[in-house]
Amino acid sequence: MAVHEKITIAKAINASLRASMEADPKVLVMGEDVGKLGGVFRVTDGLQKDFGEDRVIDTPLAESGIVGTAIGLALRGYRPVVEIQFDGFVFPAYDQIVTQLAKMHARALGKVKVPVVIRIPYAGGIGAVEHHSESPEALFAHVAGLKCVTPSNASDAYWMLQQAIAGDDPVIYFEPKRRYHDKSRLDTEAIPDPLHTARIARSGSDLTLAAYGPMVKVCQDVANVAAEEGKSIEVVDLRSLSPIDFDTVQASVERTGRLVLVHEAPVFLGVGAEIAARITERCFYHLEAPVLRVGGFHAPYPPSRLEDEYLPGLDRVLDAVDRALAY
Repeated sequence: MAVHEKITIAKAINASLRASMEADPKVLVMGEDVGKLGGVFRVTDGLQKDFGEDRVIDTPLAESGIVGTAIGLALRGYRPVVEIQFDGFVFPAYDQIVTQLAKMHARALGKVKVPVVIRIPYAGGIGAVEHHSESPEALFAHVAGLKCVTPSNASDAYWMLQQAIAGDDPVIYFEPKRRYHDKSRLDTEAIPDPLHTARIARSGSDLTLAAYGPMVKVCQDVANVAAEEGKSIEVVDLRSLSPIDFDTVQASVERTGRLVLVHEAPVFLGVGAEIAARITERCFYHLEAPVLRVGGFHAPYPPSRLEDEYLPGLDRVLDAVDRALAY
């Protein structure tokens, strides 16, 4: 595939899966409706046609069985890429993921590798029903033995998935479903950033906004609005949630003196809480204001007509920016 001017995140993931399957015959794609249908979001469209039913496998509706089978395949030398159809459907497989997949390498004293990638479309903004708009990333980032990453643009979607598949560790790959059709530039001949590094999505000097996945675009919009008011906002795309690139966040905060963390998941015990604590420890004498967090409410995800009230948007993030700059 050549260099693209612009491509959607969904098509970038499809191209990434295709590139990985072409490079390694041991790479398998499996999940509910990933084959003939091409997935409910059409992310795996055309893969079964091109690679066959033995490598793109339509599974029963049984997440625990899907992940358990993937673990067995990985132990036999394959590199399974599992799709969980929606974020809220992952919980029947939670036991397999945290008590088997995450611990197998340590349990075998390093002699066994389990290169399984679990793709999870996550977060809200699509007007879906219950169990289709969860943000469970903190639950998995907390588990030792799992790596967790999430792209916010087509280039990262393309490269990060290939890096995850090629590695020997189990990776939870969170896909921001409401950004599937957002377009951005993809250079398939570029040298990608290391998988677990953050990147500066926009440079600034007055305050750091750190986010990941679907909230990166919101933070970039906030920075644009703030610029019209004479405020210079730096936006950090975390990209990796386990491990977290604290060094990049720290360097940014040392330049700006202020930090606001943004994610869709509830603020209570979210990924932002860990980053806030670490940066407060590391940057105490650089901070000009408390580290602030903006996120979802500590409540079950609401019906679609209340999504706009639940999800952090432009105004809620701008309010936090204003509060931090007021110190």
